[in-house]
Amino acid sequence: MKRSEINRHMKEAKAFFDKMNFNLPAWATWKTNEWKGKYSVCSEIVDNMIGWDLTDFGSGNFGKRGLILFTLRNGNIKKDKKSYCEKIMIAGEHQETPMHYHWLKMEDIINRGGGNLVMELYNSTKDSKYSDKAFKIRIDGLVRDVRPGEKITLTPGESICLEQGIYHRFWGEKGKVMVGEVSTVNDDTADNRFYEEIGRFPEIAEDEDPLYLLVSDYGKFI
Repeated sequence: MKRSEINRHMKEAKAFFDKMNFNLPAWATWKTNEWKGKYSVCSEIVDNMIGWDLTDFGSGNFGKRGLILFTLRNGNIKKDKKSYCEKIMIAGEHQETPMHYHWLKMEDIINRGGGNLVMELYNSTKDSKYSDKAFKIRIDGLVRDVRPGEKITLTPGESICLEQGIYHRFWGEKGKVMVGEVSTVNDDTADNRFYEEIGRFPEIAEDEDPLYLLVSDYGKFI
């Protein structure tokens, strides 16, 4: 992806969060030079990959298959005692986050507003294929039976609990949806099992300076 494209999506995301009255931490809008020399005070942010994250999952078409998110807090099982993570995401209209599950992370996905969120679900087999058996999930604490490949629609305020090994993909039904995530520690470098082989972090063509740093930029600029 071009840096100019990433910058444009970040501007649009920040405007959407503002419209939804969702405030990011002050450092979310630091410029590159404001990060320099600050590792000693922001090591938790850098080491635990807290901050802006954007990917087109290697599709080359962010609007069709992509996700922009901001990790607000995250632990690191190797370095600290924090055992939880929180993210805020934006799912565009028919913009797919592709099918995947997590080996270790358990998460609640929450529709924070803006429209309906559609989620397609499968349980997984021991060899990471789609299971053909029905299974149970919880929506706002209520148990629900789910058929393989069933699509669940979460309206604003609703949430779904996804245990380890549950395949899921999601998209906005109409318009942009602000999506929350509360989970155990998140590790995007090792705990995502995508059904098809994809790229998690984009290769960036630097046609202009970064508006804000992505978590994948920290190693280059801090």
